[in-house]
Amino acid sequence: MSTLTLRKPCLGDGAAIWSLVKETGTLDVNAAYTYLMMCRNFKDTCVVAELNNTVVGFVSAYLHPQKQDTLFVWQVAVSESQRGQGLATQMLHELFKRRTCQNIRFLETTISPSNKASQALFRKLARDFDTYCNVTTCFETDQFPDDHESEMLFIIRPFRKTGLKTN
Repeated sequence: MSTLTLRKPCLGDGAAIWSLVKETGTLDVNAAYTYLMMCRNFKDTCVVAELNNTVVGFVSAYLHPQKQDTLFVWQVAVSESQRGQGLATQMLHELFKRRTCQNIRFLETTISPSNKASQALFRKLARDFDTYCNVTTCFETDQFPDDHESEMLFIIRPFRKTGLKTN
């Protein structure tokens, strides 16, 4: 019997998270150190999805340093074997059940124009919370030192968490 667990990451997850992000083929793969720091310093705003002791999903997020009512979702990674089953949505909903996110009124994330799956995910999240999703340009291609695609800023606001339990 398969058991899916959504939980806060721990340091022991860092290598598996790095491998998962690399496996997606669509996300920017950061240094392994970055994922260890997310597990250590931002565990209250990150989610690991574990299936039968294997990391199959990860959401990295943090509270915006200048706007404490804003959660910035940095990356959402789902193993190929779990795609299309609503895991990304489950992980994002899990975040908003946490006490750390009880005062969040805005969610921000950046998504490249070619990443249609992520765009659909965050538009669905806005619908789930009966709120709005505004999209503007955040980073232009020429601002990157490599051939990185531009990044669009998605702002979901205001959050209405009616019916969500905090833990």
